[in-house]
Amino acid sequence: MASRVVEGSKDILIDSTYEELNKKLKELSCRFYNRRTEYIFYARTIPIKFDREYLVKNIKGLGYKESSHFLRNIGYSDYAILDKHILRSLEEFGVIKEIPKSLNKKKYLEIEEKMKLWSKEIKIPMDELDLVLWSRKTGEVLK
Repeated sequence: MASRVVEGSKDILIDSTYEELNKKLKELSCRFYNRRTEYIFYARTIPIKFDREYLVKNIKGLGYKESSHFLRNIGYSDYAILDKHILRSLEEFGVIKEIPKSLNKKKYLEIEEKMKLWSKEIKIPMDELDLVLWSRKTGEVLK
């Protein structure tokens, strides 16, 4: 869904009015389109640094998973995108004992570190590993 919304709105993300973007996100059936429009407009005012901690602290609506995803999409490779599919796989392979009910900063970074160690152990780079784990669960390869 996120890919569909980004593809459908990429031509207006940077230079549209608030109303134009809000309307487009609603047309694309984007969940929480009002809130997301606010986040996008706020993000336009902040200088971007390509550092995950900076992004999490300064860009409303971005947590560790979303910041990691953003950085991975622009070429950084040492971040895990810990969504439900990845977490299920990590549990199945014994990398984590159980899927946490929520992922706060401490838990996210702890699981990410376990995934990094496993990645090195099995000699599959992090970005490739989570693509394999994600596609294994979803049946899709998006990138």
